[in-house]
Amino acid sequence: MLVSALFGFAMTVVWSAEFVDRTIGDNVAGALLGHEARDVPIGGVPAGIAFALATGVAGTFTACNVAAFSAIAPLAGSVRTRRGRLARVLAPLGPLAAGAVLVSALYGVVVALVGTGMPQFQEGAGGTSAGLSPRLVQAMVVFGVIGVVMVCLGLASMGLVPDPLARLSARYPGAPMFVMGALIGAFLVGRPFALFRQLFRDAAESHNVLYGAVAFSLQALGNVLIMAVVFVLVALSAGDRLGRWFAANPRRASAVTAAAFIAAGVFMILYWDVRILARREIIWYPMAPWA
Repeated sequence: MLVSALFGFAMTVVWSAEFVDRTIGDNVAGALLGHEARDVPIGGVPAGIAFALATGVAGTFTACNVAAFSAIAPLAGSVRTRRGRLARVLAPLGPLAAGAVLVSALYGVVVALVGTGMPQFQEGAGGTSAGLSPRLVQAMVVFGVIGVVMVCLGLASMGLVPDPLARLSARYPGAPMFVMGALIGAFLVGRPFALFRQLFRDAAESHNVLYGAVAFSLQALGNVLIMAVVFVLVALSAGDRLGRWFAANPRRASAVTAAAFIAAGVFMILYWDVRILARREIIWYPMAPWA
């Protein structure tokens, strides 16, 4: 627990949103779209669909996705045959994608219906006495809640608190991954990623609920696309070694899952609910010079 929490804290100290958003996100999205993605108007629904998927892939590198990978990684080594490992690792991706699509599609419908009056559309500073825009306040609340949920899931994996999904998982084995997907989908509710704001604005101004649902769903699915490829590679290349390592001590799978959730949850809470205040010079928080 301590090592995982310290890792999550260390990530908040060195994490550079500028590098992730511009160097990685903009370049990946631009390469996929074939043109500069930032500040270029989205020309119609087909372009918006392509933009949603490309920017979803560009926004893959998040703590939530790292936690999801670590939670499923033990499954890649739990079956001996290569075909069995592949089937085993692909199975959780169904409920994961379903959870992400459900939440993101519902939010896309809400955005299309409500339009530009939503807090996430308000990018100007001064929304609060602390100089936080409504968009940042929404991000702080959403990611803070996601962080608390992930910490609770991590503690439950270690058996330190009751598992809130235990009864549901007993009846529906895919429930934990569905919840994990829902958390990934909920990223769109708080995401201040500049490329996502372009998609958000386009969906809000279109008032087309079908476009909003499809575009937001593809954005969320883009987040897990690279992760799915990594799952397959792990299952095919390292499945035997993982299987032997986890089989040697059955508690290792729970430990890996718990460590991933706790690290990601601590990162979410400290980065979005503490470091943002430091960036507004309200409190002090340690940050690397490049962060």
